Amino acid sequence: MDASTPGDGTALTAALGAFVSALALESVPPEVQAIAKTGFTDCFGVMVAGARDPVVALIDRELSGAGGTELASLVPSGARRGTADAALVNGIAAHVLDYDDVTLDGHPSAVLVPAILAQAEASGANGAEMLAAYVAGYEVWVELLIREPVPLYQKGWHPTAVRGTVAAAAACARLRHLDGAATATALAVAASMASGVVANFGTLTKSFQVGRAAQSGVLAARLAAAGLTAAPDALEHRSGLLMALSPGTPDLGRPFDPAARPWHLARQGLNVKRYPVCYGAHRAIDAAIDLAQRHDLRPGDIDRIDVAIGAMQMLMMRNDRPQTGFEAKFSLPFAMAAAIVARNVGLAQLTDAFVQVPQVQALFPRVAATTTTEQMQASAFSPSETVAIRTLRGDVFTSDPVVHARGSHERPLSREELWVKFSDCLGEGVPRGSAERAFERLQTLERLNDAGTLLQLQ
Repeated sequence: MDASTPGDGTALTAALGAFVSALALESVPPEVQAIAKTGFTDCFGVMVAGARDPVVALIDRELSGAGGTELASLVPSGARRGTADAALVNGIAAHVLDYDDVTLDGHPSAVLVPAILAQAEASGANGAEMLAAYVAGYEVWVELLIREPVPLYQKGWHPTAVRGTVAAAAACARLRHLDGAATATALAVAASMASGVVANFGTLTKSFQVGRAAQSGVLAARLAAAGLTAAPDALEHRSGLLMALSPGTPDLGRPFDPAARPWHLARQGLNVKRYPVCYGAHRAIDAAIDLAQRHDLRPGDIDRIDVAIGAMQMLMMRNDRPQTGFEAKFSLPFAMAAAIVARNVGLAQLTDAFVQVPQVQALFPRVAATTTTEQMQASAFSPSETVAIRTLRGDVFTSDPVVHARGSHERPLSREELWVKFSDCLGEGVPRGSAERAFERLQTLERLNDAGTLLQLQ
């Protein structure tokens, strides 16, 4: 990897600052750029869909405004806000449906894309610079993750909200063309802004935490550019971010050598969601839909649905008897019920009306979970999941173990499948021709002259 002089693990903040500052898109392999463009495309579509949720208007009304010298646009309305406020509102829209991509124990694009869109528009950055900023933010995120031996969830931290804040600061510092020292300062400032707790999962505050991470990244880079000082070792100090967050003992001495390390974006990639619910349920949904289709199972046939799933996933899915579309996003019983009743878990099923359908509600008490504490390497998820459905006639149909969900890095969506999700997210309010042009711009982001072009949806 082309980058600055390698730093050792005891100088992580400075080494990451130098790496981000020196990163040029020309040094990023095409396959890495392709994954970043998928993240941009998917997240942009999800932002448009999420912008219709009432909480987005609520936060915009109460917390943002049109003041400030740097302005950016809300997606998809084009309304002008301060850059940090635009990142906040767009970040909430990106995550409120729980339809955004997931990896790294979190949701990288929902933080990075809103922050990059806002800063790029204000800075006049082109698409190539935006892609480089995304890669920089993603790589910084992973460098924090790999030093932590215990999932942050176990201590109650929301990884997207805490690591995402630092990653967004890296991306915005790259767009501001800050030098290595100033970029390191932006990361250190972001370390004091990183926060978010798992206890707020299942509420609107979860998406607010993600929006705040994007907003904080914009602010951290702005403040560093303006001369705010911060500790040069705020990440790796024994009283710094890594140690403060950790449920265990983070590896503070792990070396950071850009020339020797792999591209994390190529190795770990992105998991694009097929379903707008907590990702912890996706493998089970795949299994349940396959069983329902293969054996032509109907709601009235079902006696019991048994799901073998990870304990950490069940910690996130805390709603056993949801009554609203929002509650259903964090409910394994709903995921299984929708898979049987609709043979899909899509935007059309995440409505209060569908959740309250008697056939759906009747299946909730018939869903049972058996959990395991065994986890994949570098993941809070169990190694695989299985679903077993017992019918009232006594038949038992059991899925094969599902290791990777459809849309995952290991089982990626085709361009056509990505387009289907994108166009569904944009909805009937955006003409098909405009949606196709937006999709093409995002898929060829490196050719884009300026970020503002992405807002032309009519």
